[in-house]
Amino acid sequence: MSPYRLPDPALEAILGEDTPEGDATTFALGIADAPGVLEYRARGPMTLCGSEEAARMGQLRDLIIAGPVAASGSVLDAGQLILRLEGRAADLHAVWKTSQTLMEYLSGIASATAAIVAAARRGNPAASVACTRKNFPGTKAAAIKAILCGGATPHRLSLSETLLVFAEHRAFLDESPAATLARLRDAWPERRIVVEVGDEAEAALWLDAGADVLQLEKLPVAAVARIAAIAARMPRPPLIAAAGGVNAGNAEDFARAGAGVLVTSSPYFAPPRDVAVTLRPAP
Repeated sequence: MSPYRLPDPALEAILGEDTPEGDATTFALGIADAPGVLEYRARGPMTLCGSEEAARMGQLRDLIIAGPVAASGSVLDAGQLILRLEGRAADLHAVWKTSQTLMEYLSGIASATAAIVAAARRGNPAASVACTRKNFPGTKAAAIKAILCGGATPHRLSLSETLLVFAEHRAFLDESPAATLARLRDAWPERRIVVEVGDEAEAALWLDAGADVLQLEKLPVAAVARIAAIAARMPRPPLIAAAGGVNAGNAEDFARAGAGVLVTSSPYFAPPRDVAVTLRPAP
């Protein structure tokens, strides 16, 4: 099931980048009004994302959606039909490459996310994957949709809605970890406080102080296991998050070591998944 659809103004802006003054080739050939059919299929296995946007782009250019549309989040095999559009050749050409490319990039992110989620749950069925805000600037809404379709959640959507204390924040402080946590709880009492640490000594300090979530940045699996074991023995165990370098190849190990959340940016850099397109005259 698709979590949401990008709004029409965003889709119009994307389409407008490719046809600011129309399609010169289609116009010059005199084929603009010829009826045609545009089909999109998965070229290989993928977790799909962006099909609703592709379909809506067609509607915004007066194309007809012919038949069902495979929903974002669907797991497709090679050759499966995603979407069929019908209409004027000029409108089909205006939508073709932009919609195809959007689905390819978003399906790449969704498929990479799904692989990490599957690996994490082999290590611990209760483990979750959270993707950072390190998406390419300007693509957040699309990128977040893709990671949701892959089974992950956003780590933090923006600086405005979470309390995540980095070493770069602590460099400006001259107080104990307990004092820092107390001030944050007084200021924003309904928020959980996440503290990122870079070694086991820092982890021990913030465990003792009572951080709600301890985010372990680039710590090896063995160190994560040791910290998670200590945390599990506490009266109110904090959530342990492993961050930095998490991918499908090591997610199972981090989850098995005791990380309840795996924090990753890697899906945003995944290669696109191919969407095969056929554009032909209407029968």
